[in-house]
Amino acid sequence: MKKIIIFGYNNLSYEAVSRLDQKYQDIVIIETDPALIQSAKDKGYNTKNIDFRCDVALKSLGIGKSIDVIFCFLLEDFNNIFLTLSARAIDKNINIIAIAGSAQSAEKLIAAGANKIIDPYQICGQKIHELIKKPDITNIIDHTVFGRDDLHIAEIIIPTGSSLENTYSSTLSLNEQFNLVLIGIVDKELGDKLHFAIGEKDHKLDAGDILVVLGPSREINAFKQEVTNA
Repeated sequence: MKKIIIFGYNNLSYEAVSRLDQKYQDIVIIETDPALIQSAKDKGYNTKNIDFRCDVALKSLGIGKSIDVIFCFLLEDFNNIFLTLSARAIDKNINIIAIAGSAQSAEKLIAAGANKIIDPYQICGQKIHELIKKPDITNIIDHTVFGRDDLHIAEIIIPTGSSLENTYSSTLSLNEQFNLVLIGIVDKELGDKLHFAIGEKDHKLDAGDILVVLGPSREINAFKQEVTNA
């Protein structure tokens, strides 16, 4: 049985733990707020109140001996960075997954020793390019970052003869027509890299290019139908 510790009990960690299979995973939630501890207990979760800033306390949880994975879901970035540094110093092999509130924090968490970063600024590109391989982690990200069940990321390939051929990415109004968000474009003329829609240059759309969109499944299907109709 895999042993997992989740630091911080909040919306992110609640969504994460509710989707982990507790039949096959021993999960402990670490929290210091009495009200949040009671809330977690009321939902049937195993909780402990320790000071994550103390190495002795971390070792008492089994870090360095029996813990396989820790989730750093504390609300403040600096606390997640400190926790990551401490856990990595105790156990060089432990799997550390941390939430980042900014691109700068994501870089610091990686430097501190985190294995995976749940980063709202990069998560769409990471998922599409399969940087996060494990299905259970991908599912957690879907629900914790995006916060609803009917919100999906989809790749839409522009077929030959599509009405989008020879148009430009700047002319797409997905939010107005389909209630979708354009995350980025894989412009085949430039290779297989995902170019994010924000802060990138305008792209001429050709057959074979891939649009990466975020939105409800119904809207995604409607957009796919329009794109594939010549």
